[in-house]
Amino acid sequence: MPALVDDLQHRTFDFFAERADPSNGLIPDRWPSPSFSSIAAVGFGLTSYGVGVKRGWMTRQEAARRTLLTLRFFDRAKQGDDAHGVAGNHGFYYHFLDMPEGTRTATCELSSVDTAWLLAGVLFAQSYFDRNTTSEGEIRRLAERIYRRVDWTWMQVRKPLIGMGWKPESGFIKSDWEGYNEALLVYVLALASPTHPVQRGAYDAWTKTYNVSWGEFHGQTYLSFPPLFGHQFSHVWIDFRGIRDDWARGSGIDYFENSRRAALAHRAYAIANPMGWRGYGADIWGLTPSDGPADVALTIDGVKRQFHTYTARGVGREYILDDGTIAPTAAAASIAFAPELATRAIETMHARYGKAIYGRYGFFDAFNPTLTDTTVKLQHGHIVDGVWVDKDYLGLDQGPIVLMIENHRSELVWKVMRRNPHIVQGLKRAGFSGGWLRGARG
Repeated sequence: MPALVDDLQHRTFDFFAERADPSNGLIPDRWPSPSFSSIAAVGFGLTSYGVGVKRGWMTRQEAARRTLLTLRFFDRAKQGDDAHGVAGNHGFYYHFLDMPEGTRTATCELSSVDTAWLLAGVLFAQSYFDRNTTSEGEIRRLAERIYRRVDWTWMQVRKPLIGMGWKPESGFIKSDWEGYNEALLVYVLALASPTHPVQRGAYDAWTKTYNVSWGEFHGQTYLSFPPLFGHQFSHVWIDFRGIRDDWARGSGIDYFENSRRAALAHRAYAIANPMGWRGYGADIWGLTPSDGPADVALTIDGVKRQFHTYTARGVGREYILDDGTIAPTAAAASIAFAPELATRAIETMHARYGKAIYGRYGFFDAFNPTLTDTTVKLQHGHIVDGVWVDKDYLGLDQGPIVLMIENHRSELVWKVMRRNPHIVQGLKRAGFSGGWLRGARG
């Protein structure tokens, strides 16, 4: 393993180890800016503790202590219809929780997909902590109770699809999860529920619109979704190599290969660089949701450029949203799919911009080599050494880095999750078969 990749993984792990709230285990959405907690970041954090043990950065006893603290919080956190003073409803949790109190922040939504990413970390803990000790036994019991509480059928407001979320002020969000995007894990977990499962028709409805996204983009034929995180997040916990659902069998590839092609397409787009952004190339690539400098239009080198703050940057058949802002997590978290290319991207970004974009917890969330004007009023970040750089680390982007590097190194997360009966059951109910699922117990 190249020394820089090891260093990046260690620093990124430290984000979760050092920034978790000591009273409840919640992980901040971002740091060092003052922040609420992101429940998705908590899911990544729970999973990262196993990586810390594997790499010798944390003892198993400390990982169990932290995990137990976090699961006890979510098990006891108040649920209900109230708009304030609660953490969730019907087993789902609000997207953002106040760090010290652990209750809903502002008017954020009860989020089905962010709950799924939290649950992925919970189920990782359930299977990872498999020893016959009091603390590890309690982890397994709490994980099961938290998972069983989620009422997936309640979120099927427009059956058979699963809705994106709910707010006490306005009811259900008027959108559902239908493919292809980051929510594949939602359906796997919902299908497997021992208490409130959705039916197979929900998954079939999710895949029904795949034909809209399937096709060629920058030399790759794949199921497109413009931001790279959509090709990464479910893969953090599920090893899709060699297992196929009906769509994959009909297309002749699996979802792992699909994500590999997505990474290659992003790289090819950066090489072509049709919009002429500075810095793009074979080893500087990858677009995904991230911070950005400002919502402002500027004329640079005679070309009018539109920049954005936080947005879902990406390129694909559906749309291109590119303002010259690179998020290092996009290429770094692709290391499991395209290890040589992702490693070169990590090393090149560090070599070219390292002092500006690499710090205590690895790469800052994003950078933009095109925006260099120090007179521009920025909403995020600052200009350092002639490049715009974010000042924050985002938990949602830190998580895939540490975990996908580990899947590349040892397959730790994948191996643990292959043992989880709920993951196995959900995949089988979705119609997946072959590969490691042969003989898997669920």
